Amino acid sequence: MLAAVYKEFLGKIAVETVPVPVAENDGVVVEVRATGVCRSDWHGWCGHDGDVIAHGLPFVPGHELSGVIIEVGADVIKFRVGDSVAVPFILSCGKCRECGRGRATVCEAQEQPGFTRWGSFAQRVSIPRADLNLAKLPEGVSFAAAAAMGCRFTTAYRAVAQQGRLEPGQSLAVFGCGGVGLSAIMIGASLLAGESAQTGESSNRDAPVIVAIDVSPDALAKAKSLGATHTVLVPPNQGRKRKSEKDDETCEGPDPAQEVAARVRELTGGVGADVSMDAAGFTVTCRASVYAARRGGKVIQVGLPLGEHEEPRIPMHRVAGWELELIGSHGASADAFPGLLDMVASGRLDPELLIERRVTLSEGAEALMAMNNGSQTGITLITDLSK
Repeated sequence: MLAAVYKEFLGKIAVETVPVPVAENDGVVVEVRATGVCRSDWHGWCGHDGDVIAHGLPFVPGHELSGVIIEVGADVIKFRVGDSVAVPFILSCGKCRECGRGRATVCEAQEQPGFTRWGSFAQRVSIPRADLNLAKLPEGVSFAAAAAMGCRFTTAYRAVAQQGRLEPGQSLAVFGCGGVGLSAIMIGASLLAGESAQTGESSNRDAPVIVAIDVSPDALAKAKSLGATHTVLVPPNQGRKRKSEKDDETCEGPDPAQEVAARVRELTGGVGADVSMDAAGFTVTCRASVYAARRGGKVIQVGLPLGEHEEPRIPMHRVAGWELELIGSHGASADAFPGLLDMVASGRLDPELLIERRVTLSEGAEALMAMNNGSQTGITLITDLSK
């Protein structure tokens, strides 16, 4: 079969023929129909991820996938050959202390395609622990939509709905409008409009306030189209502060974290955001998300700080003095998938709105390496695994 393989960190990712995987006793082999190109895969390719380092090279990236089961292990009960499935990138064990506490996202023995094992930039991929983790696709949910959900959308759902507990009448600030950030805006817009992730019931509450913050005008335009009520543009080169349009603020200054946070407070009635989320994982976005939260608000760290940003300087005086809740968020557990898939099937959420490019396997490998020059707006999805 074909797979995109790298044999050294930051080396060429080349499409080549590799052995066909086999199903483990508790697992399945999935014929990949769609898989996303995610910045987390880029971090793995750069050598930033400890799991990829521990696995060793050569390696196949990819962790956002959907497809059709073509082989089933001897111990699998819930799935059969021919089932169309979505695959969460955290494959929990169901046996450890954290799984027993209902915290599968921090499973002590979790597997992750594209990190702890070869991933989905391949025609076929072996997925263990199938009964615990896979979800069948409902009628009307495409492979593209399911793959777009696989990491970024479900990660954003946990960050906004489960960890942030965003409710109608509250406000949301999202720092970084990549895949996770844009997904958070979509989910936040649904929740703030009164859409319950469990029931779909509507609620008459205050008009939602969702502030999107990014350095890219294109990313902010996409955020606006997906539900952001206000955008804040932060130019890469900081200078004097200036304003643009009424709802779209441009901030520059000696301390970008506090300058941006000041704009967020202005746009939230002078108080700050109820839920302030760093979806980028940079030092400045981490600090700004703390400064942008209201007194007693929640600060959600979902962007993964790596490399030089691994240990950001956090204004803990603000966390203590304003009694902020500083909450980490990592992926989503398999039990989040059925409810989200139902929302997609009913049309209440549409992950395909995030897809900007549909590419071949070789083009996807090139897109991953091109992230050295920055991330494109929206999701790049590999849908042709034949070349």
